Amino acid sequence: MTNSYHPLEQSKRTAIVDILRGWAILGVAIGNYSGLPHISLPNETNSLLSEILSKFDQFFFSGKSWTLLTILFGYGFAILINNVTAKGKNPITFFSWRMLLLFILAFIHSAFWFGDILKDYAFLGLVLLLFYKCQAKTLGIISAILILSIPFVMAYIKSFNFERIDIISNPEYLKLYYSGNWLDFFKFNLLASFYQQIIAPGYAITAHIVMLACMLFGVMLQKIEFFNRLNEMKKLLKYVLISSLIIAVIIGIVFFFAIENRADFLKFFHPYFWLILSTMVFIASGISLLYINGKFKTIFSYFVAGGKMTLTNYITQNILAAFIFSGIGLGIKATMPYWFFFALAVFVFTLQLFISKWWLSKYNYGPIEWLWRCASYRQWFPFKKTQSEVATEMKIV
Repeated sequence: MTNSYHPLEQSKRTAIVDILRGWAILGVAIGNYSGLPHISLPNETNSLLSEILSKFDQFFFSGKSWTLLTILFGYGFAILINNVTAKGKNPITFFSWRMLLLFILAFIHSAFWFGDILKDYAFLGLVLLLFYKCQAKTLGIISAILILSIPFVMAYIKSFNFERIDIISNPEYLKLYYSGNWLDFFKFNLLASFYQQIIAPGYAITAHIVMLACMLFGVMLQKIEFFNRLNEMKKLLKYVLISSLIIAVIIGIVFFFAIENRADFLKFFHPYFWLILSTMVFIASGISLLYINGKFKTIFSYFVAGGKMTLTNYITQNILAAFIFSGIGLGIKATMPYWFFFALAVFVFTLQLFISKWWLSKYNYGPIEWLWRCASYRQWFPFKKTQSEVATEMKIV
């Protein structure tokens, strides 16, 4: 078997990218554990702590985590395309096969978790192939046009008032989720995925435009080698940090009063995703500045490990949630306060960070990342690290 295909070596990965992935996965865990649509927390379980944590989640994670992950998916796409092309292989054939594998993985994951986003990445990953030869400037322009159009598209879609089949709050369907029967459980998740995401216009159209814009922006960042040039872009990062915060605050205030007063302009201009994206840029810029300034080195080292195993951590935290919340497991419903679910998510994520760091001290990849790589390249890659590799990494640390 030839060795013509080589995925990016772990030692050549850009640390800040994995740190951002780790941060985003934390937000995904908090959103999925504390914001499950079928968990409607009664008022009596709320407290000041719950209110504070809810606001913290709303500002730092809600919507920001998956948009950040989507940018990083585009960034990784560009690296992979470059790697495959450099080996003289057809990037379209390779990446199409890789996205087909991701579709299969997404289907399996969707049977356990109705909020799966892998299927969206697999679909939009194929769309990205139309743009992989574009220059950075072109990608930036297209991404900007899409982002500028989002408030108008969102308002237009909402104006139709499509009847939404809300399975996840329907008692009849929830019986499937809590029945304790595995087939019922799978049926519920697949139906919820179909009705809540695939055919729901608000998600199928608006959210996918946002995702595509983020992915194209991520490809652009890779083409200008943004994350490899953070030190020379320190002043720019500070400017982006301040300006994105100002934009987020202004949009947030205007949006809050517009919602409260049911402003007429929301019928044709809905800036929700502008608020999400500007806040996400602010947070990502802040983390990047902390990293290049040498802050939180120990904490960031764990986030790097978690980020290297993003796919494994994302899937395992959701499958674990299925056993915690559904009828095939503990069946925990709205019997606990919000802070409990928030703390549970943080606990699971923290545990994953420690496991990831330990795992990567012995193995080259996370288990799901390794399987996906082997299937993508159609060859076996060394899974366990050799003694010499372990010794070398210990010296570096």
